[in-house]
Amino acid sequence: MELSLTSAQPMLLLLLLPLLYVLCLRRNTRKQPHADGLKAYPIIGTLPHFVKNQDCLVEWSAGVIARCPTHTMVFDFKSLGLMAGAITANPANVEYIVKTNFQNYPKGEFVVSAMADFLGHGIFNSDGDQWLSQRKAASYEFSKRSLRNFVVSTVRFEVVERLLPLLSRAELQGLTLDMQDVLERFAFDNICCVAFDEDPACLTDDGLGVNGRAEFMHALNDAQIMVMARFMSPVKWAWRVKKLLNMGPERRMSKALATIHGYVDRIVRDRSERGAAGLARKDDFLSRFVSSCEHSDESLRDVVTSFIIAGRDTTSSALTWFFWLVSRRREVEEKIVREICGVRVSSGSADAAFSLDELREMHYLHAAVTESMRLYPPVAMDSRCCQHDDILPDGTFVGKGWQVSYSAYAMARLEEIWGDDCAEYRPERWLDKEGAFRQESSFKYPVFHAGPRMCLGKEMAYIQMKSIAACVLERFSFQFVGGESRPGPVFSVTLRMEGGLPMQVKKRGPPNS
Repeated sequence: MELSLTSAQPMLLLLLLPLLYVLCLRRNTRKQPHADGLKAYPIIGTLPHFVKNQDCLVEWSAGVIARCPTHTMVFDFKSLGLMAGAITANPANVEYIVKTNFQNYPKGEFVVSAMADFLGHGIFNSDGDQWLSQRKAASYEFSKRSLRNFVVSTVRFEVVERLLPLLSRAELQGLTLDMQDVLERFAFDNICCVAFDEDPACLTDDGLGVNGRAEFMHALNDAQIMVMARFMSPVKWAWRVKKLLNMGPERRMSKALATIHGYVDRIVRDRSERGAAGLARKDDFLSRFVSSCEHSDESLRDVVTSFIIAGRDTTSSALTWFFWLVSRRREVEEKIVREICGVRVSSGSADAAFSLDELREMHYLHAAVTESMRLYPPVAMDSRCCQHDDILPDGTFVGKGWQVSYSAYAMARLEEIWGDDCAEYRPERWLDKEGAFRQESSFKYPVFHAGPRMCLGKEMAYIQMKSIAACVLERFSFQFVGGESRPGPVFSVTLRMEGGLPMQVKKRGPPNS
């Protein structure tokens, strides 16, 4: 059962709101419109809007931002002893925050501390010299062709030996599959093999029942939702009090973390033992990372946890929304399949999977995956902390200590950025007149972030996603069981699909049949 973000509100806030409401009535002051169209109440300002819409913050804030002249919404509850910040979808602001004035916008103490018990102080949750040293080490390894080749071979095995047989069985037996669950298990197997030389085999019939893997994956989902509950609370310190008292969501968080740390510690321990015995492979990422410098067991746990989140949740989220969008747009699916067939003819290959060179020829598929991530970015919002008072390029003032976020989800829905068809799923917007893929500015499309913190695994993510999509769509089509209804997003660390993605699998006939 997933945690509602509203349930994460501190008891203090629940007691405070009625009192403030009475004070407002006594003052008999008329409600005033806020700059973004929200009504501002006396004393408490726009706080009630945030409390009311925490369960749908991504979608709600996107609508509010669209109404703002600058496409930046500001919230300041400091008069109540609460937090202040801004959420922007302005590309000029994004470039300023993540690149031009990068030093003034680190992750910050609040973000780092709120995720420290989950992600530790690994590359995704650190600042300054600690982040820079890890970034340099990781960047060096990600640049090696040998690692790319290892990713290709690992994905190929998982696709050919596990994913395709699973889909074939579902098609023969007429089963409905939750493709979100399937893709998460696929991505978990893959990232563990690539990063740690660990094969959980979650995509096999009995894989989830071994060594607590089902509990681990459930705990990952729980922990991400509860981390976001910490961020969404207007009272920054509320989660610390609940954690100290072991109350409500923080009690569940403690249980989830115990499961996660126990599983990851076993990975690190087993990996160390195999290394000492000379039985470990040397091409997985953990081996490469460890060989660059000395690391404690705790720091290795941070590395393992961070890469599981990055490797499992982002790619599976992206592909979940991709398969749903393609199932609704048969003309897009047909173009993808025609391109796959064309690449087969051109290469003359009859291999069950695709080579790296073949994948690079699939420009329309690349555009289709990119377009799905535009509409449903795996990381919908990213947050930084303003170190010193500042003015954003659009004229918005942000104060010291404010949380400043940019919303890739909101940016995708702005006509000023993507045109009057911004709400449509249209892969063609990424292609030039010759049909070649055309990259957009990372400040306009910050799905893989931008600036010094741009995602190092971008190329490998595309390799994995395109390989899965090409192999699957060459053989199967999908029918969404939910009919014409649009699935809603679950706002955790990554943008998962609420209720999963129930699909019926249909075997694809020969071309032009």
